[in-house]
Amino acid sequence: MEEKFVIYEKSIDKKHSFSWSPKYKEEFRTSLNKTVFIPIVEKTILKLGWDIIFKNENSIEAKRKDVSIGFEKWTEAITITFNHGNVEVKSESLGNEMWDNGRNSKRVKLFIYAFKETEKEYDREALNELEKETERKNNWDDYIIPENLPQPSESKRKNFSILVIGGLLISLILGFIIAEVSIHGIYFIGVFEVLTGLAIAYSLKYLIKISNFTDISKIQYLLMGIVFLIYFSNLYFQYEIILNENNYERIGFLEFIKIRFSEGLTIKKLNTGWIGLIISWIIQLVLTYYVAYLRILSIIITYQLEKIPIEVLDFCNYHLIKGKSENEIRKELSKKGWTTNENQEEVFEAIGAIYGSMELSRLK
Repeated sequence: MEEKFVIYEKSIDKKHSFSWSPKYKEEFRTSLNKTVFIPIVEKTILKLGWDIIFKNENSIEAKRKDVSIGFEKWTEAITITFNHGNVEVKSESLGNEMWDNGRNSKRVKLFIYAFKETEKEYDREALNELEKETERKNNWDDYIIPENLPQPSESKRKNFSILVIGGLLISLILGFIIAEVSIHGIYFIGVFEVLTGLAIAYSLKYLIKISNFTDISKIQYLLMGIVFLIYFSNLYFQYEIILNENNYERIGFLEFIKIRFSEGLTIKKLNTGWIGLIISWIIQLVLTYYVAYLRILSIIITYQLEKIPIEVLDFCNYHLIKGKSENEIRKELSKKGWTTNENQEEVFEAIGAIYGSMELSRLK
């Protein structure tokens, strides 16, 4: 962030916000049209050191990073919206805080100040030039259609069965590990669910590449099955370990579950009963699935983009901007050597992945 903005930020009178996700917003007027407004907002955000995660012709979204205990994390999401000269600036806290200590008001007021300072850098002539340059950029007028495109690699057959078999093995392995930790170690609710979700995603990452299967709707159902099987097999492995290590008289698995219900869940010295046990199981399933799903979504998007050269994506995006239909773009791809339906489908999957990546980064 530029020094003058650092100095100004320290002088801002904060306004505190209290809610589940604290937020703050202000509005101001500008004489700029929306064509030049967006690039000036972009320049302002870069000066402030924030990361732009999304933009369209009327708004821009950015996120601010901070370093805590050596780790970077998102702290606020800032949205700037233009509506016929009226500008709304909103900052929303990211995370689980209920009180923002005035941080959101500081982001909003700082942006407004920085925007007005940046706007002063442009006189009428410079604004006219910026408008022309922006229109050329938005319309891809400077794009030169290449004579040749990088040729596609041989398309691999999609094989969902590899994911199913691999998912089954992953479930049993993780179920056994969790059972061992539950009996012989200390199980931290929340921490282990996150680690389990990451372990699922990391394992599926390689299976997705081997199987070349990226249908997220089917992978979602597979993921649900994996998460359920992990914690079900965890209970069964606990049952077997306890009986074998203690030489107890063998009882049925259902009887073991009944005993678990009767004992309930004890946190430190507090016994929360069967209700606490059920709540803990629900937390396990939901948290593990949520962590794994978001990570897998990112993995699939990255894999889809890796398969297609950037020159091919630019070529297709240019034709999309120029209003061509999917069939027309397929014909253009065929002229450049991308003739098979499988390769063309992978191109459109990659284009969808670009937008999917933007939506993923917008999550709060």
